[in-house]
Amino acid sequence: MRMAAPRSSPATAALLAGALAVTLGACARSRAATPSTGATPAQSATTASPATPAGAARSGPGAGALSQPNADPFPSTYRVAATRPTVIRNVTIMTAAGPSIRNGAILLRDGKVAAVGATVDAPADAVVIDGGGRFVTPGIIDTHSHLGVYPAPGTQALSDGNEATNPVTANVWAEHSVWPQDPQFPRNLAGGVTTLQVLPGSANLIGGRSVVLKVVPSRTVQGMKFPGAKYGLKMACGENPKRVYASRGPSTRMGNVAGYRAAWIGAEAYRRRWDAWLAGNRSGDAPARDLGQETLAEVLRGNILVHNHCYRADEMQIMTDVSREFGYKIRSFHHGVEAYKIADLLARDSISASIWSDWGAFKMEALDGVQGNLALVHKAGAIAIVHSDDPSGSQRLLQEAAKGIAAGRRLGIDIPEDEAIKWVTWNAAWALGLQDRIGSLEVGKNADVVLWSGNPFSVYTRAEKVWIDGTLYYDRSDPRQQWRTDFELGFVPAAPR
Repeated sequence: MRMAAPRSSPATAALLAGALAVTLGACARSRAATPSTGATPAQSATTASPATPAGAARSGPGAGALSQPNADPFPSTYRVAATRPTVIRNVTIMTAAGPSIRNGAILLRDGKVAAVGATVDAPADAVVIDGGGRFVTPGIIDTHSHLGVYPAPGTQALSDGNEATNPVTANVWAEHSVWPQDPQFPRNLAGGVTTLQVLPGSANLIGGRSVVLKVVPSRTVQGMKFPGAKYGLKMACGENPKRVYASRGPSTRMGNVAGYRAAWIGAEAYRRRWDAWLAGNRSGDAPARDLGQETLAEVLRGNILVHNHCYRADEMQIMTDVSREFGYKIRSFHHGVEAYKIADLLARDSISASIWSDWGAFKMEALDGVQGNLALVHKAGAIAIVHSDDPSGSQRLLQEAAKGIAAGRRLGIDIPEDEAIKWVTWNAAWALGLQDRIGSLEVGKNADVVLWSGNPFSVYTRAEKVWIDGTLYYDRSDPRQQWRTDFELGFVPAAPR
C-alpha cells in the first residue's frame, strides 16, 4: 500500500538505542564476523556474475537496446555460495508438499534439497545438526514487501516507493529504488523470510515493475535479485489513486477503469509494431522505444505477472474483466479484504489472494474485512496467501497465518497446519511463478530452509537458523552469523538469550 507519511513501529525500538531514528513504512551486509566493508565468502558469492541459464533473458551490454521480449538490462549477479553439505536430523519437517515428516531428516547439498525423509545418509564431510525435536519448514516468502524502497529510517529522503507523478508509471522499476543497506532486511531474515517481492507503492493505477529478491547481504540490488524470477507489474484500484489524483484525474472509480483501458490499448499497438519488426517485417528503422509500453507489452506477452492492489470484491471482478478484454492474467489480488465474497470466482480463474488475517475497517474500501477471510478463500479452493505489506508484519507471517487458522476454526473450517504452511510457502511461490524452485521441501528444489525453536505457528517460536540455497545466513545463537548492514556500524545488539 504505502501511501501516507511513514508511521513508527515498536518493532524497531532496539535500533533507537543505537542512535538510529527508525520509523517503518505504512505499507510499505555484512555479517557480524567481519567489518561490513569487507565480505565473508557467502557475501562475495552473491556479487559474482553467474553463467546465463538456458532460456534466460538476454543480458550484458546492449541487452535492452531493442524492445526485445524478456530483455533484462539489469541481470542478477547472485550466485550460490560454496558450502559443505548439511544434514538436519531429529526434526518435524513441514514440507508444504504433503504430510509432515515426524522425526525426519533433510540433506542440503550444492544449494539444493538433496534428500528428505524419515532417514537420510549424511555425507562424510557434512555438517550434522541435531534438531532436538524442533520444526523445519521451507523458507518463508512474502509476496508484498516494500523493503528497500521504503527503508528505515523512514525519512522523506528515503521515500522512494511511489512515483506519484502520473497515474500510469509502467516505466519505473522498483529495483532502482532498493537500498540494500536497509536494516529491515536482516530483521526479515531473522523472521525466517528468504524471498521477498518488493513492489512499488499504490499511488498509481499502474505503478511499475516489482522485483523478487533473496534476503541476502549484498552491496548491490543485483546481488539480491532472484535469478530468472519474472518481474511483476504493480497495479492499484480504489481509493488510493482516486485520492492522489483527485485534482487532476482520474478522480472516480470509472475514471480509474478508463485509465487502465487506455494504457492497455496503447500497449497492444506498441506490442504489435515491435512483434512485427522483430519477426522480420523491417521496412525502415525500428519503432521508437517507450519504457512504459515495453513493460506493458511484456505483460501482454505473458512475461510479467500482474499483482493488483484491490480491496473490494466488485472491483476485483472489474479488474478481472479488464484483464480478459486485453488478454492478460492477474496472478494475485493483494490486500483483498473482500476476497471471501468472490472466493469461488478466484478459484475458477486461478487468481491467488495475497491477504492478511484480520486487517480491515481502516478505510471505507476495507470496511467489510472479516477475520475468516483466509479460511474462506482456502475452503473455496482458491490460492490463499498470507502477505505483509509491512516490515514488522513480514517478520511474523506465520503468526499471521496462525490467526487465520484460529478464525477458520471459529467458523467450523478446520485447516490442518500442513495445509496452512502453504499460505507462506508454496502458494506464495506460485504467485511469483517460482513454485518449481522454492516453496516446498522436495528433492531438487532450492535449499531455502528454516529451523524453528518450536511449532512455527506459535507466538513463542523463533527462527533459530535460516539457510538460503543451502548457505547458513542466520544463526540466532551465533552473533558471527547475524547480518548487520553498513548502516548499523557501531550498533551493538544485545547478547542472544
